[in-house]
Amino acid sequence: MADVTLTIGDRRHTVACRDGEEPQLRKLGEMLDKHWSTAARASGGLNGERTMLFVALMLADQLEEADRRPPEGQGAALLEKVADRLERLADSLEN
Repeated sequence: MADVTLTIGDRRHTVACRDGEEPQLRKLGEMLDKHWSTAARASGGLNGERTMLFVALMLADQLEEADRRPPEGQGAALLEKVADRLERLADSLEN
């Protein structure tokens, strides 16, 4: 097991992880820290727990938005599938 110290906002957090996972954990910590100042303003700077809640909500919103978008490069393929299906449906209605 390895320990990684993450700095998120003005606080340091030591987190245990499996050996080799340190770079990924640091990357995730950087993502949280990137949103910290915006979340601190949104939470009114009341406390770290509330600010972390706002960080989590912002990231959850980004995740939900990403889930609604088709993966890169598949937008055109998806539109083509829809167009093909509509053509088949139109053909069946004409017959």
